[in-house]
Amino acid sequence: MANDAPRGSTVWSAATLEASPHSRIDKAERVQKMFTSIAHAYDINNRLHSFFQDQRWRRVAVRESGVNSAARVLDVACGTGDLAEAFLAAGAAKVVGLDFTPAMLDVARVRANARSLGNALTYLEGDAQSLPFESQSFDIVSIAFGIRNVARTELALAEFFRVLAPGGRLVILELGEPQNRLLRAVNRFFTHRVMPLTASIIARDRSGAYSYLPRSVETYFTPSHLQSLVALAGFESPRQVVMAFGVCVATIATKPITTAK
Repeated sequence: MANDAPRGSTVWSAATLEASPHSRIDKAERVQKMFTSIAHAYDINNRLHSFFQDQRWRRVAVRESGVNSAARVLDVACGTGDLAEAFLAAGAAKVVGLDFTPAMLDVARVRANARSLGNALTYLEGDAQSLPFESQSFDIVSIAFGIRNVARTELALAEFFRVLAPGGRLVILELGEPQNRLLRAVNRFFTHRVMPLTASIIARDRSGAYSYLPRSVETYFTPSHLQSLVALAGFESPRQVVMAFGVCVATIATKPITTAK
């Protein structure tokens, strides 16, 4: 059957991943093609290969955001809408999910319509580095497993700062690596040897997306470096919540009430 055929063409080969994928000029284009190829199986692979922990990590993000019934939330790199829906379920007044890849948004919109989530949840196509919103438009900005896929992290952080209202909160969820050497070795074996094979089979994918994933994690900023970048962007008191021995790290910070920016 046609639906059983491999999807997409190769985006990330062993040669393109030999150096850091974050240094590539065409990173944004490759990331968009990659997510287009795997959008249909994104959720099931997230569940299986996080051992069903990814939703728990998102619930931590929602909890740490301090969301309330008046909150206006922007979820950047929203993908298929898991975190955006979690904010809505937590009682946010308005949630906007924004993503760079139309195919991911197609899945998100189908889900939202099937679940009759109403007008409080909106999905838009857009770039984290140039957000299509006025300054101080949101009380919470979140991004889950997407900051490392942005071409320039510093530009995205500056935009998050701009669109947050004073006192608003930023929540970043990102994958990392365990500090313990044994756990790090086990994690690397799984993410480099097992997951690329099994996830690619499930997604019928030949884009190399699931080889890019572990390589993009190990060559991205360390959690402490990301925390420093958040502070340099103007946010106050960035702190981190480490989960699964460092496999997932939440970075939380607040836009100052009084700021010159």
